[in-house]
Amino acid sequence: MAAAGTLTVATAISAAAAVLPATTAAASSSTATASPTAFDHRQVTMAAHAVRTTDALAGKQVAAFDHMRAAAEHHAREVASSKAAAAKAAAAKAAAAKAAAHKAALAKAGAAKAAAAKAAHPTGSPRQIAQQMLGQFGWKASQFSCLEPLWYHESGWNPSAMNPSSGAYGIPQALHGSLMASAGSDWQTNPATQIRWGLGYIHDRYGSPCGAWTHEQSANWY
Repeated sequence: MAAAGTLTVATAISAAAAVLPATTAAASSSTATASPTAFDHRQVTMAAHAVRTTDALAGKQVAAFDHMRAAAEHHAREVASSKAAAAKAAAAKAAAAKAAAHKAALAKAGAAKAAAAKAAHPTGSPRQIAQQMLGQFGWKASQFSCLEPLWYHESGWNPSAMNPSSGAYGIPQALHGSLMASAGSDWQTNPATQIRWGLGYIHDRYGSPCGAWTHEQSANWY
């Protein structure tokens, strides 16, 4: 009985031993088959994460580039607008300066025309007319202080004054009166014509009214 039982156990153990390696091998085979699959899954996961990260960075870079481009375009528009405004202001300033210069030129021309008309046709009393004409001969107004007594002594500033002895006539006492015709045909009645001739005579002979007055005082004639 004992020998039979022992054989039975040994047989069972041998059967188990025969089965055990096969099971272990199957398990090992299963483990070896599962590991590459798990590794591939991790790689795919990591690659997907890398792609998502790269896409996110690329998106940020694109957004940053778009922002920079928009800022550059805005700056360019501001610069162009500023240049246009500056050009418009400069053009307006130039136009205003041109208008002012034109206005000043017109005013100057008008003043010159008025002065020429006044010089050609002085008005007022004989003394006032003489004062207006002094500048035409290059004399200062102070020369009238000599002209006034000179012609007062000669004619009393009377355009009709005549010296019965010599025939001298008019305010400057031209000898003879017809000499004043070179200044105008109205020499007999127009004080301005007589004065213009008389100042020309003084200019050519004495240089100035004060020069003529000095000679008048010493010689009693000029």
